[in-house]
Amino acid sequence: MVKRLLSCTASEIKKMTPMELKQAIKSSEGRIICSENAALSQPVAGEITNAELASAYGADLILLNAFDVFNPIVMGLPGSANLQEVIDLMNDPRSLRKNPVDQLKYLTGKPIGINIESVDALSPETLQEAQKLGFDFICLTGNSETGVTNKKIAESIQLAKQHFFGLIIAGKTHSTGVDEEVVNMSAIKSFVEVGADIILLPAVGTIPGVADEDIRDATKYIRANGALSMSAIGTSQESSDKETIKQIAIRNKICGVDIQHIGDAGYSGLAPVENIYAMSIAIRGLRHTMNRVATSVNR
Repeated sequence: MVKRLLSCTASEIKKMTPMELKQAIKSSEGRIICSENAALSQPVAGEITNAELASAYGADLILLNAFDVFNPIVMGLPGSANLQEVIDLMNDPRSLRKNPVDQLKYLTGKPIGINIESVDALSPETLQEAQKLGFDFICLTGNSETGVTNKKIAESIQLAKQHFFGLIIAGKTHSTGVDEEVVNMSAIKSFVEVGADIILLPAVGTIPGVADEDIRDATKYIRANGALSMSAIGTSQESSDKETIKQIAIRNKICGVDIQHIGDAGYSGLAPVENIYAMSIAIRGLRHTMNRVATSVNR
């Protein structure tokens, strides 16, 4: 029996297969937080990574944005604390570098993923490199004004299934400059049918016209067909006041999402840590929050 991710230690997470991780998320009953952070931003807290900081404030999953699989650098890791060190890394043969994904897993004890915001640029080589680096999940989506269509996302899922063997998250949190519904049931059905493990949805309260019932209906279909759902705050509201974060968190939990994502639009590519903590308190209470923030990575 797979233990729920909400209660897992770092050593238990390390042993999980992708499908065990998916089941562990499902078993956590809507109490999982995914924190996105920009890999190349100078860390908020000095010489530690934003991933470590997010983990310390309650994040269960870490999603790296602005990460180049062909030139893998995460600011704040040993040897990449400042701009000159990053330049030196970029000029070094890749074989001399440590794997930053392995380093982040070691330092945080959490599953690590990568955000691919413009799937128009997705290639087999990108997916193969993501697999080699050891990412636990990838997120296929389109940011504002990228022109990414739902059809292209579905095609990207099919491509990803051939070259990447971790969990695949896919969907939209913005219109991406295309005149089609962000929460589109036909598109969601196609994403599930071609093999997405987790469907990405805009969090209620972030996109105009997306109502509670839209997300509720989507999550019911997604769960009934073997996939999970993740609501996302990708509209810079991750830097709103704590009360706004709590409202978004509770509304989306009521709608049935399995994971709540909080974006990277805060200081230095990370949501304000007090907002990650506020989301944690809102969707799982103090007891589980204390467990998440205090459990040693050495367990």
